[in-house]
Amino acid sequence: MAITKTEDFLREAMTITNDRNKTHGDRVVNHGNISQLWSWYLKKEVTAYDVAMMMALLKIARTRTGNPNKDDLVDGAAYLAIAGELRFDD
Repeated sequence: MAITKTEDFLREAMTITNDRNKTHGDRVVNHGNISQLWSWYLKKEVTAYDVAMMMALLKIARTRTGNPNKDDLVDGAAYLAIAGELRFDD
């Protein structure tokens, strides 16, 4: 059975998520740290889930300007997967 492009994108998103875990540390801890800083800066609560969703939106926004690139789509998929992990951690 041939690999679909969808599976290729998702597989790459999984790979980069694990690779970036090695570079940037645990993704759940990292999103928690970001949420604390964004909460302080905005003077309102921002959750780690919010961070992941907003990072996915950032990647989506980038597709509307400049030259389309695969990286924004792969990163967006990875951020949405992280958001799922944060929201449904059971």
